[in-house]
Amino acid sequence: MPRALITGITGQDGLYLAELLLSKGYEVFGFMRGQNNPKRELVEATVPGVKILTGDLTDLSSILRALETAQPDEFYNLGAISFVAYSWENAHMTSEVTGLGVLNALEAVRLYSHDDAQKVRFYQASSSEMFGKVQTVPQKEDTLLWPRSPYGVAKVYGHYMTINYRESYGMHASSGILFNHESPRRGPEFVTRKISMAVARISLGLQEHITLGNIDARRDWGFAGDYVDAMWRMMQQDTPDDYVISTNETHEIREFLDLAFRQVGIDDWAPYVKQDPRFMRPAEVDLLIGDSTKARSVLGWEPKVGFPQLVQMMVENDLAEQKLNLA
Repeated sequence: MPRALITGITGQDGLYLAELLLSKGYEVFGFMRGQNNPKRELVEATVPGVKILTGDLTDLSSILRALETAQPDEFYNLGAISFVAYSWENAHMTSEVTGLGVLNALEAVRLYSHDDAQKVRFYQASSSEMFGKVQTVPQKEDTLLWPRSPYGVAKVYGHYMTINYRESYGMHASSGILFNHESPRRGPEFVTRKISMAVARISLGLQEHITLGNIDARRDWGFAGDYVDAMWRMMQQDTPDDYVISTNETHEIREFLDLAFRQVGIDDWAPYVKQDPRFMRPAEVDLLIGDSTKARSVLGWEPKVGFPQLVQMMVENDLAEQKLNLA
């Protein structure tokens, strides 16, 4: 039975990845912060087959202890402070967890593996936010990185450190440069889930409007459940490498609003949407669109859920949740 250790198990990617690995017969260990983590019950309810280990990406010794317990064949580092807007308010903490946390994870794997650097295969969750002020359209694996947020900068550090450990120690370390991916499990602070929840509540008369920032920003949105399959495929390759994972399409937030409101029978969303400068980024990323040709050809991966289906899935989920709360 293969064994896997997942940091960031409480996030949407961690939950979907755990489900995928369990379905493939893995023994799965989830690494999370603190004994009283409020999301522990969510993990236990969603993926009851996962064995939970506590620790912190900022504490190298706790990662080593988790490795000794889990004895994994594959280590998926999904842990991060991942809300971009928050990273300006807490740049230091974001750098510690999202950046230096990667170094701690890599070093722990190196020390645990001793002389056999191939023993544990390592996956790093890189991000399209690393491209920031994009230099080419679409963005590929060799596109110049120009991050526009403390989060993006921290992800660049982790990305290059993963490459450095691969080249320096011969580790099987790969990075997935994942473009925006969403799901009903996305946190409510993210704009897509913020919209789907608000649309559900507005349609039920529980909310009057939604306040957003830049609704002209364009993103390459996919389904998180599809993207974790790409992570697993990277770990099955004989040679480690870096891959852009994307739908190769871009959509404005306005389009997300169009589809979400239409799902509840509202064609004109303008009366329900307000904009507030407080929700604007200090340095905006205007356009992200990936080129996942390499992943499609080498990994045999392709997204299965399209943009309209993704929006429909999220709104239907939030409608069901809100109706359940009313019952």
